[in-house]
Parts: sequence; structure tokens; C-alpha cells
Amino acid sequence: MAREIRFNAFDMNCVGHIQQGLWAHPRDQSHRYTQLRYWTDYAKRLEAGLFDGIFLADVVGVNDVYGGSGAAALKGAVQVPVNDPMLLVPAMAAVTDHLCFGITANLTYEPPFLFARRMSTLDHLTGGRIGWNIVTGYLDSAARAIGLDGMAGHDDRYDLADEYMEVMYKLLEGSWEDDAVVFDRRNHAYTDPAKVHKVHHRGKQYHIDALHLCEPSPQRTPVLYQAGSSTRGRQFAATHAECVFVNGQKIEGVKGIVDDIRARAADYGRGPDDAKVFVGATIVTGRTEKEAQEKFEDYRAYVSPEGALVHAAASLGIDFAKYDMDEPIDTGKSSAIVSNVEAMTRTAGPQWTRRKLLEQMVLGSRQAPMVGSAEQIADNLAAWMDQAGVDGFNLSRTVVPECFDDIIELVIPILQERGLYKTSYREGTFREKLFGSPRLPDRHIAARYRTTG
Repeated sequence: MAREIRFNAFDMNCVGHIQQGLWAHPRDQSHRYTQLRYWTDYAKRLEAGLFDGIFLADVVGVNDVYGGSGAAALKGAVQVPVNDPMLLVPAMAAVTDHLCFGITANLTYEPPFLFARRMSTLDHLTGGRIGWNIVTGYLDSAARAIGLDGMAGHDDRYDLADEYMEVMYKLLEGSWEDDAVVFDRRNHAYTDPAKVHKVHHRGKQYHIDALHLCEPSPQRTPVLYQAGSSTRGRQFAATHAECVFVNGQKIEGVKGIVDDIRARAADYGRGPDDAKVFVGATIVTGRTEKEAQEKFEDYRAYVSPEGALVHAAASLGIDFAKYDMDEPIDTGKSSAIVSNVEAMTRTAGPQWTRRKLLEQMVLGSRQAPMVGSAEQIADNLAAWMDQAGVDGFNLSRTVVPECFDDIIELVIPILQERGLYKTSYREGTFREKLFGSPRLPDRHIAARYRTTG
């Protein structure tokens, strides 16, 4: 039996997310991001279309590498203004029953004790439909905003992340036993104190001496996402991640990353199905190829080349404003998103120029869009599943909401006819929908921190 394709809507609590400039399209509604009704309607639309979840990206700094300031980002709404993604979740959960929520949170700037409480709270309020996309950040502007001189080195940030995860597992998995809550009204005993344990941690980065503040939530630990494809990022993913988000322009390149992550996971005693891999994708479709191409050309007219360069400059750690169109660009040793630099080198060749980069960004991002009839898109998605070994797709928005309406109305019915997409939701928590169990398996590294009573 063929594996079912999984879809997440990939978005951000802002105006301009990935496809820079498309907010200016007259039918785009992303400027309504400050309205709660926008997000609740969005969630209901996705659930009606049987999307697995909405994956909310986030940054806590400004894309200010391009030109050495945030002016171009502000002018073009390149991920600024940007609001907190977590505050959207309870409202969207209240109007849905099955849609799940992947929330990006930068552990570099989040104290683990307080963050663990937020995750447990969201897991309770959503009935176990919460996931956490673990990131370590790539913007110096974010580091400066909280009083640091700048970011730590790329691999150093992952070292910090490993310790952070240890603290999180101790709090979420080890502080409260499963039966600690007794809810005994007669004896005025809500919790058995003997079954709640203080977490003691003395590490390089964190010193913790505390009880976790929350009783066990449906999943305890949220579903763990991770979006790094560098060598160090893959090691982290193999150790911790249940869902891995990768980007790539070619099937063979992504297949190499997928195979490497799964091989590394096996080294940690994890099974081949313990990590689901989602690849980033942008889809422009219609009932016919001609209709899709016309829509693509319509969208393309609103792309902001400068906005695309602003976003690329920040995520690649290179100020493209310093270069003429055909001047060779020195990538140097970037400490931003190393996997992005590696992917761009594979695509554009070792000698980039601004012109080459802009040629890759036809819809305002480095992600080459899939353009075609619904049948052609279904064929393309199936090929990615078969040949790259991925489990699903994080679908970035173009013009909302029509971009997701097109997928729901045109593409998903074809995938369902082929047995490649669900026709109803599986019951249970986010983790149960993905893996069949509400808790992390015993073979996951988190299990070593569990309290056995």
C-alpha cells in the first residue's frame, strides 16, 4: 500500500513570509494577520481540506543584513512586522478538532523552565495537538536585541541545543509521574507530592533546581520538529527530531539528506519510521496547465526582487547589496543557516552572482515553485515521495487563501483517488496521528529522563 502524503500549511504571523512581494497582490489577505478571525477562518479552511497541520515559522530579529539595516525589510514587509505565533494556537484549536500546530520557538532566547510550562499549557489546551519546531536562530539582530554581542557559532548553538533538550526532557518527562494527580475531593488532595520530583540540572549553559509547574499533558513532550540540514543539524535531528523539515531544489539532493538522517537515527537506536521528513514546496496550480501558467505569470508580476534579496541575505549571512549584478559573491564562512549556503551552492554553482540568485527566485524566494495542472502537481508530489523518501510537504503560501483553496479543491481529490491522501482524520493527539502513540517511544533519548516511580 502506498504511503499517504502529509500536508502542512507553512506560514508565519506576519505579512511577508517566504514568497516576497506577493502580499501586494490584490487578492492576497495576509495583511489581515493581526485579526483573530483571519486565523480562525484559516484553521477551519485547512481542517475542512484535511491538512495535517499548520506549521508556523518565526524570527525574533529583523532581517538587517542587506544594506546593513532593517530599512529594506521594513519597507517590503520581509518578515517584519511579525507577531508571536504561540498566541494564535488556542484560538485556532478552539474552532478545530484535528488540525495540529507546529510552533517555531528559538531556544537560544527562551529559558527552558518557562518554555516547558508554555508547551505543557498549549498541549493541554489543544488536547495534544502541539508540536515544537526547535531552532537556534540565525540573526545577529535577535542576539543584540536581548543584550548579546552577537550569535554564537553555528555548531556551538547546536551544542547549547543538546543541553537545552536534556533540561526540557527532565521537566516534561521526569518531574511528574503519570498518576501524580489524584483529584481526591474528600481528602482535599489534588496531587500526591511523593509523585512529583524536583529537577536538578547543572550544565555548561543551564542550572535548574525546580519542579515542573504543570501536570502531565496528553503528549508530555510536544511533537519535535527540527529544520536543519547541515552536518551538525542532521546529527541533532537524528538524536531528537520526530519531524524534519528540509529544503532542496532537486530530488536526489534531498534523498541524500533523508538517507543520511535516517542512517544517523539508526545509530541512536531509533527506527526507520521514527522521523517523518517534510520538504518545503510552493505550488501554483489550476484545472489545466494553461490556467496554472497564467496564474503563475499573474503572481510573478507582484514579486519583489529586493525583498527576495533581503530575505536571502539574512538567511545566508551575506550582504548582497555590496555586489553588482554580475560581480562574484564571496560566501566566506557564514554562521547563518549553513545548509542554505550549501543548497544554494549546489543550485547556482560555486560562483554566485546577484543575477544568478535572482534567476532562482522567480516567486520571491529560493524555493522553485511547482507549476502545473492538478494532475501534474499530483504526479510531481508522488515522485518526490517515491524517489526522495519524504513523508510530506510544508506548503508555503503564495496568495492566500486561494493558494490553499486550489490545493484542497483540485489536488487533494486526485491524491485521494490514487490512495495517496487520507479521506478522514485519525483520532488522537498529534503524535498518535503521526506515529500511533501519544508519547515518545522508549527508544527516544527522552526516555532516559523519565521517572519510573
